[in-house]
Amino acid sequence: MIAELNALVESVEQRLAEDIDVAALAMDLGTTEYHLRRMFSSLAGMPLSEYIRRRRMTLAAADVLGNEDLLGIAVRYGYGSTEAFGRAFRSVHGVGHGEVRRHGGFLRTQPQIRFRLTVEGNSTMDARISERPAFMLVGHAARVPLIHEGANSHIQQHIASLPVTEHSRLKELSNTEPPGLLQVSDDVDPDYTEGAELTYLHGVAVTEGAPVPEDLDTIEVPAGTWVVFRTQGEHPAALQSAWAASATEWFPSNPWRLRPGPSMVAVLERADDFSTATCDLWLPVERA
Repeated sequence: MIAELNALVESVEQRLAEDIDVAALAMDLGTTEYHLRRMFSSLAGMPLSEYIRRRRMTLAAADVLGNEDLLGIAVRYGYGSTEAFGRAFRSVHGVGHGEVRRHGGFLRTQPQIRFRLTVEGNSTMDARISERPAFMLVGHAARVPLIHEGANSHIQQHIASLPVTEHSRLKELSNTEPPGLLQVSDDVDPDYTEGAELTYLHGVAVTEGAPVPEDLDTIEVPAGTWVVFRTQGEHPAALQSAWAASATEWFPSNPWRLRPGPSMVAVLERADDFSTATCDLWLPVERA
């Protein structure tokens, strides 16, 4: 995976002045666009699209300081107007291209990223592979923004809005793995951009074809393979750390890659105030 990401960076660098087809690059590297974007975001700390924009604006800054027509520079970097180019330029450098051309100024540089795998060998990840037939996720869904660290207040508000009796009703519907009440994230931006909207479902897993009350939202999940990480400790920090470690440690060392589909968290045990918990994090995977 590290070699694939470095090859991606090199390919991007060669195409900064043209449209970049990430799906085609992923195919050339023998992987998928979905997995490539998710791994890049997790390891680089920014979406691939943001990295490309920053690199383009880093190179464009040198051109802006010259005498070339601004529209020509904008078109070279994939923008149809100087206004669109100006917005991108300002978002990266914090100053407009016109002002830079007239007065100069401090400009921000995005260096070319290099990925390196550091093997510590002093920690292990509890993980298992699970083959699951098709099943359904049923419960109450809401669109919420993605938050990388800390509790997601939008999810908390969604759960708090449900009557206490609803949690018991959902638990009674659960009849397959993952067991019990689940925290489900679906339709997530492949770049894993903080603030991007996703579908959050507070619900349970039921077998395919099971009767479902009409007032519940449903996500149909096809048959497939899952990696299940067991996490213990401070909640939700332990879960967020496990997701980060899966990108830096588990996926680079195992012959699996992420595939599109919902991620699920099953809370197995928890403190009364939910400050600590033991959870299973389910991620959809396929052989790399």
